[in-house]
Amino acid sequence: MAVNCDKPDRWKVDIAQSVDMYNTWFVNFAPQAFRETRVKVTQVVASTLQATNNLKNLQPEILRQNPSILPTLRMCTCPPIARDRLIGLAGVAKSVVERMEVEGKLPVRLTGDRLDEQLRKITNIVSRLADRDIFTWLDTEQKPTESEIYRAATIVADRLCGSSADPIVRNAQEARQLREIAAWLNRRGYRLLPADRRVRFDEMLPGTYSFRLNIPVNLSSEDGKTVNIPVDAVIMRNTARRGDRPLLVEAKSAGDFTNVNKRRKEEARKIQQLQATYGNTIEFVLFLCGYFDSGYLGYEAAEGIDWVWEHRIDDLAEFGL
Repeated sequence: MAVNCDKPDRWKVDIAQSVDMYNTWFVNFAPQAFRETRVKVTQVVASTLQATNNLKNLQPEILRQNPSILPTLRMCTCPPIARDRLIGLAGVAKSVVERMEVEGKLPVRLTGDRLDEQLRKITNIVSRLADRDIFTWLDTEQKPTESEIYRAATIVADRLCGSSADPIVRNAQEARQLREIAAWLNRRGYRLLPADRRVRFDEMLPGTYSFRLNIPVNLSSEDGKTVNIPVDAVIMRNTARRGDRPLLVEAKSAGDFTNVNKRRKEEARKIQQLQATYGNTIEFVLFLCGYFDSGYLGYEAAEGIDWVWEHRIDDLAEFGL
């Protein structure tokens, strides 16, 4: 039985309350989350400067040892350069830069002199475009003071955080949403499974739940290959019997109406893969806080996806929890 997706007469009021709840959280807590991240990033930038002798010794070997510092180096230039711009300016393979930035690793198939050539092209561009207004010591023989290094590190950290401000806020909001779900479940006697305990989602004991659990789904019915879909919260009901499957909950937050309508197909794709693998009885619901308009809700409802608003979290009980 549907809980919210079949009640469009309530959507307008819920949307307004959800927006108010998100805005209150953002004003009170988002700046703190951003500042805490900036402190951590500043430390990473300072370590990068130390490893490169404050950018005076930027050699390919530095990237060999620490490929994950590439995003930091991009923010050390004037102007700061985007990933694709670096690829074009340096004339390096896109796969090299993406593996270093996304996975923090060196490419597997490119080794030896060929890899050194790619890394040298990158370091040459960074050295040439290094922001002399920040790294004032680069064209001198002087050694920078600790205060000068700290100032440069904080500026670069601000650039890094600014380029990823939305993910920082989104991650902080998602962590808060999961804490709210956990508190609600704990009050009802549910038990959180240890994060390091590997468990199949359909073998969980009644009255247990897990966060960020991978659910295997079939890629196709022909080749038998599977992929894992990460689900934010997996909850096995207290009343579950042998063979029952848990409730799958995806925590979603949004700070504006535009992005949710760009991302709304993500949930539809998940439910399609889940149903293709486990049948139409698999239950997948959203836990919403923020800017989710009628267009988004109507799209999800049409895909057979129900939801719970965070400002009305007790609706979880209507799913048998």
